[in-house]
Amino acid sequence: MERQCWWYLLVLSCLFQTLSAHSDFYTSIGHMTDLLYTEKDLVTSLKNYITAEENKLKQVKQWAEKLDVLSAIAMQDPEGFLGNPVNAFKLMKRLNTEWGDLESLVLKDTKDGFISNLTLQRQHFPTDEDQTGAAKALLRLQDTYRLDTNTISTGDLPGKSPMTVEDCFELGKIAYSEVDYYHTELWMEQALKQLDEGEESTVDKVTVLDYLSYAIYQQGDLGRALELTKRLLMLDPEHQRANGNLKYFEFQLINQRKAQAQEAQKAREEGKEEPVPERKMYEMLCRGEGIKLTPRRQRRLFCRYFDNHGHPKYLLSPVKQEDEWDRPYIVRYHDIISHGEIEKVKELAKPRLRRATISNPITGVLETAPYRISKSYISNINDLTVALQVANYGVGGQYEPHFDFGRKDEPDAFKELGTGNRIATWLFYMSDVAAGGATVFPDVGAAVWPKKGTAVFWYNLFPSGEGDYSTRHAACPVLVGNKWGEFVC
Repeated sequence: MERQCWWYLLVLSCLFQTLSAHSDFYTSIGHMTDLLYTEKDLVTSLKNYITAEENKLKQVKQWAEKLDVLSAIAMQDPEGFLGNPVNAFKLMKRLNTEWGDLESLVLKDTKDGFISNLTLQRQHFPTDEDQTGAAKALLRLQDTYRLDTNTISTGDLPGKSPMTVEDCFELGKIAYSEVDYYHTELWMEQALKQLDEGEESTVDKVTVLDYLSYAIYQQGDLGRALELTKRLLMLDPEHQRANGNLKYFEFQLINQRKAQAQEAQKAREEGKEEPVPERKMYEMLCRGEGIKLTPRRQRRLFCRYFDNHGHPKYLLSPVKQEDEWDRPYIVRYHDIISHGEIEKVKELAKPRLRRATISNPITGVLETAPYRISKSYISNINDLTVALQVANYGVGGQYEPHFDFGRKDEPDAFKELGTGNRIATWLFYMSDVAAGGATVFPDVGAAVWPKKGTAVFWYNLFPSGEGDYSTRHAACPVLVGNKWGEFVC
């Protein structure tokens, strides 16, 4: 009971903060689930509108069929038909009254309920930033886990959600707008492949080829750009931009081949083996590759029951402790937070999630960054001398390599949080993750995987107060699933 109250206190103590109610949906799976309920409500409203329209059309159709039969009879002998005074009266009645009623029926606006609901819900819709953020997250996952476009587009991932030509084209367009020609090429190629296979689409091949040829040209493959431009012109010989590009690409290709021939004549210098770039090591570790723990070092890692040197609180119920890494020393605590406690923390934190921030190394001001994709809820517990942060990672949610401590040139790193430097990090895993989501340490080749109910701990500072640079770490993108974490620093 004491332990449970401690957790509630930890979260409740930060209820005073006023956080934005709507921004960056894509950074939190927790917030995106609300959008599913919004869409479900809109679908119900749309179906009601369709039913009302179908009923209206049914009445109009019945009226038209009745008059069609009547007109056919009348036109056989118009004068004889109108010689019957009842027919004459009914004709006057129809034209003076009933056609007016029909006009009112046709003009009757059945969309008011749907439009009103749509307008009301629109204020909660994602923004262009959300759509772009979700697209970038998907591209990031594709790179980190080396997923080819066809695997993603055909839905060959857990959840089985295939993509249309329009989906692929939109991803390519977003990459294009971000001057990311590599991903523009990948997704325009996929859109073209699906069109070639016969998929029906509002997007045409000419438009796709226009984007694709230019993206490939920007990456230096003039030969292929020229081939695609010729294919475009076969479909649309009058395409103005393609005709201009054809001559330009041909000219540039001649110059490129000359330059390549000259470079081939030069002697190649022997290069020294380059260290693996941090970004590449980060992505390798996220895929479970490149882990550097040797068997000899592995044998020095142990599991134990931890009682904190005989502390009375832990004598009867010691904590399960497992060594994860030796340098820096990273330890995992098992069954350290219960399912009930996790759900309570999430319940309290979810309404107050906002886009996670980083500390500007120059000003110390907290600001968002494109390399940190999650939403968090931060609390300062002065009497406990810890800072609590609850994070929910969204589509492709990640946090690229960083330090948890402030370096010497960052004296005001945590000024806005009102804390000193971060001595240690205590990271709770509040969910299992189906794929991805590891915490990795690129400098030392370590990887720690999420496991619900556990927590990992490491020191960021040496006893001298100097920062331990080997603790530079990152949160890998969540490929499949929903990652909740809680950081206590």
